[in-house]
This record gives sequence, C-alpha cells and structure tokens, in this order.
Amino acid sequence: MVKRIPVGAHYGLRDWLVQRVTAVVMAVYAVVLLLMLLVKGPSDHATWKALFVPQWWRLASLIFLLSVFWHAWIGVRDILMDYVHATSTRLVLQVGVILLLVAYALWSVQILWSIN
Repeated sequence: MVKRIPVGAHYGLRDWLVQRVTAVVMAVYAVVLLLMLLVKGPSDHATWKALFVPQWWRLASLIFLLSVFWHAWIGVRDILMDYVHATSTRLVLQVGVILLLVAYALWSVQILWSIN
C-alpha cells in the first residue's frame, strides 16, 4: 500500500484548466474583434471610441482583460516558482506581480467605463 503525503498547493489541474479556458476566451474575443474591425473598420479616434460604447462590448472587453490578467498571473507565478528559489525573494516578486495585475484590472475598468 502506497501512502501519499499531501504537500504543496495542488494547483495542477485547476490551473491547467484555467489556462485553457482563459486562452479560449482570449481567442474568441480576438476573432470577434477582428470581424468587427473588418466590418466597421474604424479609421479615426471617434469611431474607435464608438466601438466600445455598447455595454455588451465593454463587458466582453472586461472579461477578455480579466482573462489576460488571470492567465498572466498563473504563468508568471509558475515561472517564479520554478526559477526563483529564495522564498522571500519569490514572495516579494509574487506580491509585486499581484499588485500590478490588480492595478491594471482597476485601470481597465476605469478606462472601459469612462467611454461615453
């Protein structure tokens, strides 16, 4: 009988799934955006701004950006866990990345909902 000792955070399957789901969300958004650009073809600032006026598109853009931030967090966290062996340095870097990503998310909300 093999006795398993649970150690670590067990992120494996959940993070693998999140990476795939966020990648699909980003790909779908990119295709929809590309189609919108091919159909409407904004040529100046006013038409670009008008592209983001509909509430549904703002929400889709926010979901896209949150997917990018979550996807980035998992990737950067894994890189830091693999290559930064000093625990205190890794913790400082992870906290810095978290703060940056939260700031970017808040900034994204501000930008998307300031468009009239």
